[in-house]
Amino acid sequence: MEQQRKLDPHVFSILQDKIQRIDTDYDAIYLVGPIQLPVNLYGETSLFHWYCWLNSKVVTDDYQSIIEKLSSVNLAESQQSSVLVYGDFANTDNALVRMHSICHTGDIFGSKRCDCGFQLREAMTRIKENGSGALFYLANHEGRGIGLFSKAMTYILQENGYDTVEANESLGFVNDSRNYQDALYVLKRLRSKPVTVITNNPEKLVAFKKAEVPINGRTPLWGDISEYNRKYLQTKINKSGHFQPEGALL
Repeated sequence: MEQQRKLDPHVFSILQDKIQRIDTDYDAIYLVGPIQLPVNLYGETSLFHWYCWLNSKVVTDDYQSIIEKLSSVNLAESQQSSVLVYGDFANTDNALVRMHSICHTGDIFGSKRCDCGFQLREAMTRIKENGSGALFYLANHEGRGIGLFSKAMTYILQENGYDTVEANESLGFVNDSRNYQDALYVLKRLRSKPVTVITNNPEKLVAFKKAEVPINGRTPLWGDISEYNRKYLQTKINKSGHFQPEGALL
């Protein structure tokens, strides 16, 4: 059996102050950051601060042991979520928060079958313009929680007349299986003051309330409506209960 490699003390001295543990009801979340992340946002460089987190059944203050185990676990096979923070997020009175579910096709490829890529960029822009906020990028939310491979099959069904809810349910999935609990644990560690939530989804507001995260209010995020995603957006409203956009014709 290959012996676990010991971490160089100098390496650990650099990392140790950037790691913190968040205890949950069922395990621990290890949060690493903040890390400076200059982001190209519509042609301008904006400086965000990036955090990433990892769930673990091991609850310990021995962060060195956690780091030493990383090389023996293929974390690339499972994605980890993270958060982009802008401004003095902990202390400002008015901060925006966006819980953004990963969308491989929309965020990376710029697909117009959904509005996810637009929402990602627009949320980051609003957070910057507001002067303070955080965008949570939730890696296990692909296809509202069904995964990328299953999402590809639902796309085939959608090309044959199914809407997004029908496609998910026809494969045995519920309409939406996303869970925001871990992200809300991280949010409460980073900020205790109320936030304004960027969302069209009432279920996200319910999640904030259940987690006892104080909210100032909600701001909608509609846009990029086209022939390619009109049915998708209509289904969000008619079947998933999303708030109707003001002044937008679907």
